[in-house]
Amino acid sequence: MIAVIQRVESAHVEVEGETVGAIGAGLLALVAVEPGDGEAQCVRMVERLRGYRVFSDAEGKMNLSLAESGGGLLLVSQFTLAADTRKGMRPSFTTAAPPEEGRRWFDRVVTLAREAQPGVETGRFGAHMKVHLINDGPVTFRLEVR
Repeated sequence: MIAVIQRVESAHVEVEGETVGAIGAGLLALVAVEPGDGEAQCVRMVERLRGYRVFSDAEGKMNLSLAESGGGLLLVSQFTLAADTRKGMRPSFTTAAPPEEGRRWFDRVVTLAREAQPGVETGRFGAHMKVHLINDGPVTFRLEVR
């Protein structure tokens, strides 16, 4: 499982002109499910999303996690993160989970996150989404869970 996380001042997702998920300050996480991902990867990804220290403490150092900062979490499915881009000029998506498997495990990440963290919002799985954000920093990281 792969996630690209961005520390944001705010973020929201639109589908066909309708806002389907929005947060204030917190993390935007673009999440891709890979073949073979399962419960263990979902649990660990939520741990990392909540625990990765990307927020500033009183001294301005990145020492606080999402769980400590109390910020929101916007989860957006994005299978293109799992693309194989090593050859040619067109990505291959054979390294991404099939849609049914991707939905199952993305939904599990959402459920686990909501059980552990207040303020969890989502995009809409499989929809054409417009993601709006104000990146704070900018601070962006790629997380992998195997």
